[in-house]
Formats: sequence, structure tokens, C-alpha cells
Amino acid sequence: MAMMRLRREDPRVVGSFRLHRRLGAGGMGVVYLGSDKKGQRVALKVIRPDLAEDQEFRSRFAREVSAARRIRGGCTARLVAADLDADRPWFATQYVPGPSLHDKVAGEGPLHAADIAAVGAALSEGLVAVHEAGVVHRDLKPSNILLSPKGPRIIDFGIAWATGASTLTHVGTAVGSPGFLAPEQVRGAAVTPATDVFSLGATLAYASMGDSPFGHGSSEVMLYRVVHEEAQLHGVPDALAPLVRACLAKNPDERPSTLQLSLRLKEIAAREAQGLADVRPPAPRAPEPDRPGGRLADTYQERTRRRQGGQGTPPPRGRGPAPSAGNSGSSPARGNRGVPAARSGSARDSNPRGNTPSRSGSRPAPASRNTTRSGTGTRRPGPRTTGTGLRPANPRLLRQRLFVFVVVTLVVALGITLVQGCQGPG
Repeated sequence: MAMMRLRREDPRVVGSFRLHRRLGAGGMGVVYLGSDKKGQRVALKVIRPDLAEDQEFRSRFAREVSAARRIRGGCTARLVAADLDADRPWFATQYVPGPSLHDKVAGEGPLHAADIAAVGAALSEGLVAVHEAGVVHRDLKPSNILLSPKGPRIIDFGIAWATGASTLTHVGTAVGSPGFLAPEQVRGAAVTPATDVFSLGATLAYASMGDSPFGHGSSEVMLYRVVHEEAQLHGVPDALAPLVRACLAKNPDERPSTLQLSLRLKEIAAREAQGLADVRPPAPRAPEPDRPGGRLADTYQERTRRRQGGQGTPPPRGRGPAPSAGNSGSSPARGNRGVPAARSGSARDSNPRGNTPSRSGSRPAPASRNTTRSGTGTRRPGPRTTGTGLRPANPRLLRQRLFVFVVVTLVVALGITLVQGCQGPG
């Protein structure tokens, strides 16, 4: 809500509240931002001087304030204090931080269907509490709905009136805002809770389209359209259009109740929110695991090419005569049955020495290339691999390292003993 500096004619203190800023002005008076001695902030409305001199208005205003005290609900601004006997009557309500629905839509555009349904459900629930107190708001519109961090709040009950009261302050003059008034308000008939339902439907249409469902024009033109023409709902989401159209029925008896409206809007809000969750972008794919490098990578790629080319499996690298050129596509020999076949992607070398695979964590032995002896048809046994595609450590190298470690440890221990013996007792 926009704040302006106090003007020269504005009061600085009203009742027990000190005024700080001007929040706005309407047909009934001026609204100020004030605070009490404890620092509690309030929105304080001071009635216009000409209305303050009208005794009929004062009596109505007193009944309205009395009815507003009975309202209990989280979606309304709580009445804090009022002075009905002052030269200019005033009342203070809880200050609600946040922009109005009108300013939100004007600055950022129409809301999404899920947000509209959620706001509408909260407002319907608030109207249930208002109507249970025997009060009809009569001027529900986007500028009288504040979007606070805790949810929407209904404000400005300045023209609210008890159920069944007339909407005319003077003959031929309707109270409210053109484009959001119900047809019975324009005709001067008695207001009912259905009157606020019509205004809520027009408000939801505005939140969907960014404009009144009855367009623009002078007050007379707008009031005529409200009574005689159908609302234009182009741009209202399909999920909300039937319910909004029902709220804008010309006959009050054909409109849904605030309780029905609240339950229906909650269902639409949950369904639309689920629809937004279903269209979220997919999560990024996890990176592919690294393939083995070095000689194993070459072996993997070579085997893949052979399979795609329809060739047979490569011959084993174990002991035994090498296959002849004419038998290059035959099956390998079965001499090494004790060695299980490696998994796909790893080398299938045989285990010529019958050594068991090394434990995990041991350092792999340096790779040695398979060379063919000159003048012979046999190959040297290649390095053995495990099922994980890693080459095990050489047992002989492990024994050599263990021997060196033990010898070094003994020499160091012997040296420490000799040094202590030479020093003797101190």
C-alpha cells in the first residue's frame, strides 16, 4: 500500500494514536497509518466532515462498527478501536502490510489459475466469518484485498452493513464501486451474503484478466452493464470460468454460497498446483561412469568392434599353442577351467600360475606387453586381471617389499639399543 506524507490539513493525533502517513482517501474519508503507545500499527479512517454532520449516517456508522466488532476470522483486518461520538467519527483496524490485489495485478499482470483459486478460497472462507456475524461487506473489490505474507486480508468495512439493509445512502445513489457491484445493489434492493459473492466473482475475474468483466466506461454505463449484460470472461482460466460465471449470475438465488465457493476453490487450487508440479523440468542426468583407460580401454573398444562386426570371441591368452591362421574364428581352448570369465568390458586373460587375485586396495603391478618369442609359435602369458577389470599385484614384489620392511625395522631397533647401551646409566 502506497504511503504519502501528511498534508497540512491532516490531524497529527487521533484518539490515542499518532498519525505518521496518509494511506489513501475514499468516499467516506481518509485512511492514515498510525501507531499507539506500544508501537502497534493501525490503519485509521477518519470520516469526512460533511458525513459527520449527517445524524442518519452517524447512527448507521455506529451499528456498522458494532457489527464489525463481532467478526472473527483470519482473513479480515481486526477492528482495534473506534470513537463514534467524536466531531469526526473514526475507527482503527489492524494494519496489514503488503500490496493490494489491484496493485499486484496492475504491476505484474494476471495471476496463475492456482494462485487465483488459492486467494479466492481464502477470501470465501473470510466471508463465511463475516456473514456469520450478520454483516455484508458490500464493497468487495481488488483494492480492498491486501496480499499480506500470511495470506489475503479483507479491509475497508466502512460501508459494510447488516444483512437485509438497503444499499442506497440517498435516493438514486448506490454505494460501492461500479463494475464490482451486484445488480441488487444497483436497483436499491436489500443486500444479502450473495451480494458479496457477486463482487468476489468480479474480483476473481479481474485477477484472471487484469480488467473488470464489465469493461470500462462511466458509472452509468458500468451500472447498466452489471444489470442487463453478461460478464465478459475471455481470459479466465477454463478451470475457473464456470465457477466465476456462477458467481456473476444476475439472480442472487442462483449464486453459490460462500461455503460452497470455498470448498470448490480449494479443490481447484490443489488440482492446479499439482498440474504446475507435473510440468517441472526433468532433473539433469547423472554423468556416465568413467570407462577403464590404458590397455583395458583398448581391449574394450576392440571387443566391441568385433561383436558389431559379427566376429567370434577372441582367443584366450593362456598357455597352449596359438591358433593357426585358418582357425582364427574357432572357439578358445578349455585348458583353464579354474578361472572364471571376466565381466563384459574387462579383459579375459587366463591365470597361468594359479595365483589368487590380490585383495582390493593393493597396488596393481606394472603392465607388461605380450610378446611372441622369435621362431616359436607360443606366447608369453599376459598379465592376469580380476573380474573388476583391475590388474592384481605381483606376489613376488609384495614378498620383496615385506622382506625389506622387516630388515629395516630390525636394523633401526638394533641401532636404538646400541645407542642406549653406550650411554650407560646416568
